[in-house]
Amino acid sequence: MAIMLLAGLANAQMPGEAPIRKRAPALDALISPDATIELVATGFGFTEGVTWVQQGANGCLLFSDIPANVIYRWSPGGKVEIYLEKSGYLKPDLWRVGMEFTNGKPPDDPGFEKFNMCGSDGLALDRQGRLVIATWAGRSIVRIEQDGRRTVLADRYQGRRFGGPNDVVVCKDGSIYFTDTFGGLLKMEKDPSKEIDVNAIYMIRDGRVTRVADDIANTNGLAFSPDERFLYANGSIDRFIRRYRVQADGTLTDSTLFIDLHSEKEAGITDGMKVDALGNLWTSGPGGVWVISPAGKPLGVISLPEEATNLVFGDADRKTLYISAKTSIYKIRVHVAGLP
Repeated sequence: MAIMLLAGLANAQMPGEAPIRKRAPALDALISPDATIELVATGFGFTEGVTWVQQGANGCLLFSDIPANVIYRWSPGGKVEIYLEKSGYLKPDLWRVGMEFTNGKPPDDPGFEKFNMCGSDGLALDRQGRLVIATWAGRSIVRIEQDGRRTVLADRYQGRRFGGPNDVVVCKDGSIYFTDTFGGLLKMEKDPSKEIDVNAIYMIRDGRVTRVADDIANTNGLAFSPDERFLYANGSIDRFIRRYRVQADGTLTDSTLFIDLHSEKEAGITDGMKVDALGNLWTSGPGGVWVISPAGKPLGVISLPEEATNLVFGDADRKTLYISAKTSIYKIRVHVAGLP
């Protein structure tokens, strides 16, 4: 049973300058120049994995709070509940897993906090509406069955344990793609429990795990083009995106640098991303959420009060962009629907 944690959080427009920074005229067709950011919920450790669940006329938002090791559910009425406890690491010795992280404040600041990233990260829905979880510190890909049971879909490649599955996406044919990192390990690359030496992209198809790409040193978010002919993958702290051609057997080829944002001056990494119905890529990046055309041209940036981590198109029309940041969830209305 879900445990109610926060309720009655009022939406509040964020103060300051207009958040839309246009880089090309084509942005106007995707989002209004005067669109405003609203605060949905706040007070979390580090939010990730925002996923919209539409059930008939109703819907809700699921998202991970990594250091809290839970998945929350937010309903449009404003209620926030715990949807799943122990969403990442299942054992009690949480201090032994998950990369060390802070809330971004300097160590001499009274508000400085340090914690382990011990929970889940990316979330997705499969074709049957079941939740698929990149458990991060749990070092696995898990599916929540309709009766609440957890099924481990993958936790090893060629007999070796993953280091920290980060993001996960599901194809129309049911194949699951995910990124694996060192983030589930306390000491990252130097952790003695590390069993795989590279960060990579994997595919689960017919119960078999295949490594499909390993040319991104710090691989992170994933997204498919509308026709699923291409897979995009984020480069995380290196702040770029690569694009791959998907072959008939699901493996990847023709790895190409899609866009490079490493020279941008503002804080933020290429982390989570989604694609809209027109094929435009919406990704977290330096200074906020970047909107990029299918040709790799930057169209604009949505500024946020915090660094963005992930995003999803939600509501019944898929035209509300929900954005997870370090401690909060935000939303903004757009003109184009996102892919379901």
